[in-house]
Amino acid sequence: MADPIAARPTPDRAGIRVICNDRSGRNSREREAIERAMEILGPGAELRHVKGRDIIPTAERAVADGAGTVVAAGGDGTIMAVASALKGSGCQLGVLPLGTFNFFARGYGIPEDPEAAARVIAEGHSEPIDLGTVNGRIFLNNASIGVYPAILKERETVYRRWGRRRIAAHWSVLKTFWRFTRPLKVEIEANGERRAFRTPLVFVARSAFQLEHFGLQGADCVRQGGFSVFIAPDEGRFGLLSDAVRLAVKQMRLGEDFEMICADKLEIHVKRSRQLVACDGEKFPMEGPLHFEMHRDAFRLILPGRDARDAA
Repeated sequence: MADPIAARPTPDRAGIRVICNDRSGRNSREREAIERAMEILGPGAELRHVKGRDIIPTAERAVADGAGTVVAAGGDGTIMAVASALKGSGCQLGVLPLGTFNFFARGYGIPEDPEAAARVIAEGHSEPIDLGTVNGRIFLNNASIGVYPAILKERETVYRRWGRRRIAAHWSVLKTFWRFTRPLKVEIEANGERRAFRTPLVFVARSAFQLEHFGLQGADCVRQGGFSVFIAPDEGRFGLLSDAVRLAVKQMRLGEDFEMICADKLEIHVKRSRQLVACDGEKFPMEGPLHFEMHRDAFRLILPGRDARDAA
């Protein structure tokens, strides 16, 4: 039997609701880009500026109001929040990238320029996509425990002082690595095995583009519908700093700088029952153990046609 989501060309809905993270569009350049994007989307599109905590309820309201397309205007965290509200709803997801890295948009060939991305949304070509989940919460690119949630906390401080710049993001990584001294004791159950690790970081990847961007292995595992799970060795702060440098120059070594597991389902057991988990740049406390599963055909994503993606 054909999958009903995959078989249906477009949802039986109408209208476009654009949800813009209030942190985005603050400078004049971003505001102008959003205004041009809205002109391209036309009079049937409605723009809502909301704070981060209001993104999910606003997206849920758009679904309840009968919007055919809900557009996330912001970074990967904003897109993740909107996507979580659309899962299984029949709504299409559009993306106007306004983030620091935009790994999700870039991975699907969506232009980083909001005006060009709006043209993609206006054309309306959509395809069903798979998403990863951890304890039922979806994520687009990655989920992790250990040092990365600490990096996000430091990044917020750096951004407040220096602005949302890529160099500021990299600086927050180095500062956190230097200060981090508490590795985790975890047991990972996957592919019929349960193994114990002492590690500062478990990183579960779902973006082939992000892996290739950093010169990491595992993209084939992601493309085949699984997770690439990276476990860093416990080598102290100098080992973390060394790994950060290798990551920056794309020379990370499988078996030396990290161990990798490929699986479409896994369970991570941590000593503490409550664990801080980073998902696409946002932090969430979760009860252990952590269950990772794939959600197939979660919703339809509006993206460039195949010819445009092949030409990019």
